[in-house]
Amino acid sequence: MSVFSSVNVELGERAYPIRIGADLGGELAAFLQRYADASRPVAVVTCPALPRAHPELFRRLAPLARVVVETSTDGETAKTADELFRVWETLARERVDRSGVVVAVGGGVVGDLAGFAAASFLRGIDFVQVPTTLLSMVDSSVGGKTGINLSAGKNLVGAFYQPRAVFADMALLATLPPREFAAGMAEVVKYGLLGDAALFAELERAGALAWDSPELPGVVRRCCEIKAAVVASDERETAAENGRALLNLGHTFGHAVEKVAGYGEYLHGEAVAIGLVAAALLSEELGVAAAGTLVPRTRALLEANALPTKLRAPLPLDALTGAMTSDKKVRAGRLRFVLMHAVGEAFTAGDVPAELVEAVWRKLL
Repeated sequence: MSVFSSVNVELGERAYPIRIGADLGGELAAFLQRYADASRPVAVVTCPALPRAHPELFRRLAPLARVVVETSTDGETAKTADELFRVWETLARERVDRSGVVVAVGGGVVGDLAGFAAASFLRGIDFVQVPTTLLSMVDSSVGGKTGINLSAGKNLVGAFYQPRAVFADMALLATLPPREFAAGMAEVVKYGLLGDAALFAELERAGALAWDSPELPGVVRRCCEIKAAVVASDERETAAENGRALLNLGHTFGHAVEKVAGYGEYLHGEAVAIGLVAAALLSEELGVAAAGTLVPRTRALLEANALPTKLRAPLPLDALTGAMTSDKKVRAGRLRFVLMHAVGEAFTAGDVPAELVEAVWRKLL
């Protein structure tokens, strides 16, 4: 086993480690063995593709798990109330009690679904994240946001619920399809844009990263450090300005793309990539960033990592703007945007003129 590093999410009694390394299956098994030794039930939630892709990991988990629950499908379409109900019913049927633990083995969809199941079953049982995609390693597995989608919008039902630990095993990325890996890079680019100009410049120098790039473990660690610090300062996104809302850079536009195109048409990271370009465009249009300082660099870095920077096919403008109004970031009827003064300097803003938002959308159609 080779462990590169550990990042702590500092939340007092609920603090937890993010382990970043290669071949962490043994460490994960040892962590879960403590539950098994105390007769505390272990329930693994995953998606259909992963046991086939990583048989050795699931062989290690099999003796420890009372039950392995697979979602009905892979991808965003599994993040539904029906799937959540299936997980609840299975946990109840297998007599997982309040001493138990739910282990999410998968990408952001599995993590969000399993995390919400853990948060709500018996009013909350332990939860462990084992992210298997780059996107979930750097973003969704850290910080305790869990939930499911509704037809009205993404992540509209959920809970803030922190895991006991996160095991980011870089070796699991070896089987990740290139498109999925690229989707994760959108969230990596986001972290550079919102708060670390040096990280953004490092990504520019590196060009296209791959799962086995020597720079990747350090990049993952830096993203986790940034998110851990933001979460520690504003865990439930209650700050009037900035705070945890900064992590939504690119997401207000991106979630609208996902909803209007139909969940699954764009991977989450692909939609976020388009959203990052939109946020850069809006920042320059508003004059809060100097013209030509954000858009060219953002586009170039995203394109270098095989990500879209505009819509693949036109979508109805009224549907896109309408989808934004149902976003969970609306407060008191007003939509907040995350904008940038420069690379690495993001901030939240309200009262953005609707005509400028529409002008940005038109540039992306």
